[in-house]
Amino acid sequence: MSERAEANMDGGLRERKRAATQEHIERAAISLALEHGFENVTVDMICAASAVSQRTFFNYFGSKEGVIVGGAPLMPSDEHIDAFTRSTGSNVLADFLTMITSSLLEREPDAALFKARRELIMRTPELLARETARMGESEDQFVAIIITRYGLQGRHRADHPELEDEARMVVALATGVLHYVRRRWVSARPGASTRDLLSSSIELIQRITNDHPRQPKGTAY
Repeated sequence: MSERAEANMDGGLRERKRAATQEHIERAAISLALEHGFENVTVDMICAASAVSQRTFFNYFGSKEGVIVGGAPLMPSDEHIDAFTRSTGSNVLADFLTMITSSLLEREPDAALFKARRELIMRTPELLARETARMGESEDQFVAIIITRYGLQGRHRADHPELEDEARMVVALATGVLHYVRRRWVSARPGASTRDLLSSSIELIQRITNDHPRQPKGTAY
């Protein structure tokens, strides 16, 4: 085996170990918070329950709130963003969903952990406010990406003042689709693939937004 192949294997192993440790800490923290209440849980309690040091904890998460809400949402790669912005297709919603799901599919989420996290966030106003603010920041980033695509297609805010509203509507519709996928995933059989659910949802969006019912013969509009 070449040195390069060995280095890739070592790097992949380290990444898997890091992901496993992160998930282990998240499970411990969320379990404690659901049992005792978020405000009553300390970093020391989380470290003891997950058998890690405070140094390890803070290497993975910057705060107690951070371990509960999880890491920052994954943004699409520069390559995916470039492909989206330079696309000449007319179905911006389907193209946008394809772009953002590229990052979501990098790691298959755990259904039980996802449900526990959502339950805790929804019952804790402090966490809900933080999650809402974080989602707003992501929305602004996505709106800027969509505006860039419009600009490359020759549509500019100077001539089309409604462009930002249109871009925000695209993000809002995509968010609704992702909520739909999450609900289906959580209620699906164990081991259901988010990849398959996302792919089928994107196909459904393409059918809804591209296909139009045929008009009855003799009907004029």
